[in-house]
Amino acid sequence: MRVLGVLGSQRPDGVTAQTLQAVLKGAATTAEVATINLNDYDLLPDKPNQPNPELDKLEKELLAADVWVLAAPTYLGSLSGVMKQFFDCFRNRIARFNQVGEAVPDRFKNKHYVTITNCYAGGVENYVTGVTDAAFKTMDKFLTMGGLIKLREVVVTKTFGMTQLSPAKQAECERVGQRAAHKKERDDNTMKRYLELFLMIAVMALVTMGIEAGIGQWVPLHNFWAYYGVFVIIFYVLLASILHFFTVVKHRRR
Repeated sequence: MRVLGVLGSQRPDGVTAQTLQAVLKGAATTAEVATINLNDYDLLPDKPNQPNPELDKLEKELLAADVWVLAAPTYLGSLSGVMKQFFDCFRNRIARFNQVGEAVPDRFKNKHYVTITNCYAGGVENYVTGVTDAAFKTMDKFLTMGGLIKLREVVVTKTFGMTQLSPAKQAECERVGQRAAHKKERDDNTMKRYLELFLMIAVMALVTMGIEAGIGQWVPLHNFWAYYGVFVIIFYVLLASILHFFTVVKHRRR
């Protein structure tokens, strides 16, 4: 097992780098670990019929790793320029593109990844306003385009003036690294997802019926179509809210 850390920060010893090293420390208990600092590379996009030794070196390191740990701070509500430059230059290598420009997972498919970011905002503010959402979304979009499978994300909040990770955050990061180093060779969560979907629908149907029973105390719903219409509206609102929460809002942002 090989776990590769990719640092996309301006400071090699800042909070972002410390968080990355804490995750790698945990992984090192059972796996081989290595670190890439993107500042050490002259990142330029590929050009037709021209060699690109910098991207070749990066590609070789990434192919040799089973798990990638990408770490970049959130600047001005978005991903750091260092990491974004890597994504922009490497996007034609993370996947192959078909005749209509659709990305098709290729050589990196079924590898796993952990993402790390941090911000000045406090934990509650970040949870409510989603300061780090854009950074995580950018990393997820790039990596899933290549067919990689997400294991976990780590965030450090309230980093203004911070020079050292707290013992609690250090321990959390080490646990993340230990689990990442024990990932499955392939993920088959089909049955788990079907079970989760069944339970979600069962709970939503129960809540919907409860709400509708309450409405029936005030508004008669004896007509089949009236009962059906109210049920569909309530169910839709609940489903849309849950999907929005888990796909857009919910991150491990504290």
